Amino acid sequence: MNRNNTAAAALAAVFALSAGAAMAADKKPEMEKCYGVSKAAQNDCKAGAGTSCAGTSKVDYQGDAWKHVAKGTCTTIKTPKGMGSLTPKAM
Repeated sequence: MNRNNTAAAALAAVFALSAGAAMAADKKPEMEKCYGVSKAAQNDCKAGAGTSCAGTSKVDYQGDAWKHVAKGTCTTIKTPKGMGSLTPKAM
């Protein structure tokens, strides 16, 4: 193998590795809605009647306000009002 072929092979390997790293960095973790865990005005979107979208929850840990969390972690989140829920909580 001559010098040009060796350099081309090394360059191809660098491009392949960097493309793989970029694809891995683009992959985002799966998320799920978790009700009752957001602080007032820090919910991700609609929080029941009288609210429109993100940042409109009125009280801390509002039962019908949700926040995106990593999938599988919601029901392990402990708040002063109980654990996170995958479904809206009664107010």
